[in-house]
Amino acid sequence: MRLSRLFARTQREVPSEADTASHQLLLRAGMLRQLTAGVYCYLPLAWRVLRKIEDIIRDEMNKAGGQELSLPVLQPIELWRKTGRDASFGKSLFTLCDRKERQLALGPTHEEVITQLASQHVQSYRDLPLLLYQIQTKFRDEPRPRGGLIRAREFAMKDLYSFDADEEGLGQSYQKMLEAYGNIYKRCGLPAILIEADSGAIGGKDSHEFMVVCETGEDEVIYCDSCHRASNAEKATSAKERISSGKALPVEEVATPGYYSIEEVSDFLKVPRHGTLKAVFYMADKELVFVVIRGDLEVNEVKLANSLHSTGLRLATEEEAKAAGIVTGSASPVGLKGIKIIADDSIKTGVNFVAGANKPDTHLKNVNYPRDFKADTVADIALARAGDTCPGCGGKLLSAQGIEVGHVFKLGAFLSSKLDAFFTDAGGARHPVVMGCYGIGIGRLMAAIVELNHDNKGIIWPTSVAPYLVYLCPLYPETPGVMAAAESLYTELEALGLEVLFDDRVESPGVKFNDADLLGIPLRVTISPRTLEKESVELKRRPEKKTELVPLDKAASKIKGIFTPSS
Repeated sequence: MRLSRLFARTQREVPSEADTASHQLLLRAGMLRQLTAGVYCYLPLAWRVLRKIEDIIRDEMNKAGGQELSLPVLQPIELWRKTGRDASFGKSLFTLCDRKERQLALGPTHEEVITQLASQHVQSYRDLPLLLYQIQTKFRDEPRPRGGLIRAREFAMKDLYSFDADEEGLGQSYQKMLEAYGNIYKRCGLPAILIEADSGAIGGKDSHEFMVVCETGEDEVIYCDSCHRASNAEKATSAKERISSGKALPVEEVATPGYYSIEEVSDFLKVPRHGTLKAVFYMADKELVFVVIRGDLEVNEVKLANSLHSTGLRLATEEEAKAAGIVTGSASPVGLKGIKIIADDSIKTGVNFVAGANKPDTHLKNVNYPRDFKADTVADIALARAGDTCPGCGGKLLSAQGIEVGHVFKLGAFLSSKLDAFFTDAGGARHPVVMGCYGIGIGRLMAAIVELNHDNKGIIWPTSVAPYLVYLCPLYPETPGVMAAAESLYTELEALGLEVLFDDRVESPGVKFNDADLLGIPLRVTISPRTLEKESVELKRRPEKKTELVPLDKAASKIKGIFTPSS
């Protein structure tokens, strides 16, 4: 491809709207153009990268036994209502009406469609196991698109769905996908790690994310420095050691005039933060919920929503709390009636806590569970943090930012049961198909590759996904012999099957070298009057500073050897 004809234009300035390295570099390299918030045009260079990523993914899915198909983007809303996931996705679900006023959804994912399709095909245990996948456009009305392709509203995704007869079969399919995903990331040059994750709106019981540790990542990874167990912050747990013991003392009412926060009350009464009980109020699907947690901990709202089976969780306003009769600043589970109480299991780690008294400017000392109050649910709803203790080995938990580059779920039978995807076993009994789903965002994967493979000059593409392998760079093309040598080498390299981006522009060496570095092509091949004096060309690998002179008549075979694995 001649650069003078390429539909792309590089930029010197960093785009003001770009907040991550990948977003900045993909825009500057002329690979992306934003149409509207979270929606992008992929220009030819980016499209070549995406197609190479897709080829790697297809190869690994096919090796694992997957069959590729294509499912429609437009989906009847009735399918989503049958599973109840229209509420789970909430405002993220794009909907529209056709000319007959029938409501449709733009698919954010395809579990409903593939499950209905499977229900029409799978009749017997002999039809199982089954692995079906596609690479398809998804739509999600993200409230805050960010990071370019890291969180977009329209994006391509590979999603594979497994169908098995039982949990054992699902486990085998799941393991097969974990191995395939590991191969994909390795081939794309990404050191992805597997972490425990929350299933979110997709549903199911178990899920894992593949995460790339990166400072600009939007997800927090909590991991142990000893056993290396890792989880998404939404899923992570920590050990809640017992912080006090002894005899439960009688409840004592104390005045706390003008002191409302945990910090203020604990300082005034000279008790540690972990010796207090914090009250937090939420609206869960329009119901006020009273949450109790040890004063030194924070509520993990994902865990809380899961505990409540809530699809619409938010902090209650002060007005909503007061309307329910709660005394804000002195709220307490002691004596509270008519309001659902959810307690973190940290309330069991001590005795004689300080809590509100449900009276203005008043608190209670020596509050103990379950003597002084009851809870509708006691569960782990606390946010695990760096510095906490690992619940598995007692090591120290650490924190890092990461980019999610894949998510896999054990769906079980909750979707197949609702959408009538049943099979008949050898004895004639009917059972719901046991399902799994496995997703990779294609554009996000490309962005993650750039986040981990760049320097202050530009992108450094791994060879496996680079848009072109060779950047052929003739300098001072007006000098006799330079363009003739470049044209000849271009023809030779293409005849050898190498992908070459030929910078045939009449530009200064600085402009050409800067663009070569920005675009990140793995090998720069320079022909200039100086190299021709030595009947040579200059080779430079993108990540390296050193250059190498190679005889012009041997350049094509030398370059071919660089990109041909030795046997």
